[in-house]
Amino acid sequence: MNDQSSPDAFSNAVRRLREARQRARTALVEPAPPRPKPLPPTGRAGRNLPAAIGVGVGLLAVVALSLFVRREAFVVLVVVAVAGALWELAAAVGQRHIRIPVLPLWVGAVGILLSAWVAGAEAMLMAFTLTAGGVFVWRVLDGGGMDAVRDASAGIFAAAYVPYLAGFALLLLRQPDGPWLVVTFLLATIANDTGGYIAGVLFGRTPMAPSISPKKSWEGLAGSLVLSVAISVVLVTLALDGPWWGGVVLGAVVVASATTGDLAESLLKRDLGLKDMGSLLPGHGGIMDRLDSLLITAPVCYLVLRLVLGG
Repeated sequence: MNDQSSPDAFSNAVRRLREARQRARTALVEPAPPRPKPLPPTGRAGRNLPAAIGVGVGLLAVVALSLFVRREAFVVLVVVAVAGALWELAAAVGQRHIRIPVLPLWVGAVGILLSAWVAGAEAMLMAFTLTAGGVFVWRVLDGGGMDAVRDASAGIFAAAYVPYLAGFALLLLRQPDGPWLVVTFLLATIANDTGGYIAGVLFGRTPMAPSISPKKSWEGLAGSLVLSVAISVVLVTLALDGPWWGGVVLGAVVVASATTGDLAESLLKRDLGLKDMGSLLPGHGGIMDRLDSLLITAPVCYLVLRLVLGG
């Protein structure tokens, strides 16, 4: 009797163990929360145009004053903008239960940006490395497991995406013609957005990336290229005393990088089910919605302007 029941007991134990393992695996796979429905767009291009123009002009005036009155004021503006952008990014990915450690990111962002302003590119890279390590350690001490690895990875990505790329604008600023270099970078990028917006509204017929950003068109990209190259040529030749062809090169690469940055953030927002990263800037969305193309373009402008001007 015992000999016959032993195999049955063993089989039942194995079966229960397999069922327990299956339940554990199922419990570890947490379904993604439902995506919120994007807000309906305002107007053909999805913006409140009067609000967008008013906010844009106001921001440009503040930036211009900070650049030409006291450079340190521009550094403060960049620090504040980066801190706000990190806050928006953390809130956005939080909808997917990804917990970015904001406090060490803020501390690290200040270190990255001040290092760029005071000591240059090498110090900025070192500050980023320390920030990445600090974010990882902070999150692991707060709790281990796969969630900690995921959250720390998202935090390191945020440090590279926002403060490290923004630091290249301060590397431009610390050059002898720093204010005009930053103005060239900003206006060339804004010209990309403005030219694409105007041409897209007036002539846009052929979608460029409908699955990512339905309102972007190839006609809009052509408008971006025309206006960005024109603005870059004027600024490079008149303000920076560089060759005209340098403006053509700068305008073309700015269009490529700014469009890439815009599409990258649009892809992120689409995955999160968001129309905008925030609502702080009427007509524009959040801070990240204004920085998306600028962040990717900053290192590109830094490299191209150094090559064109021989710096």
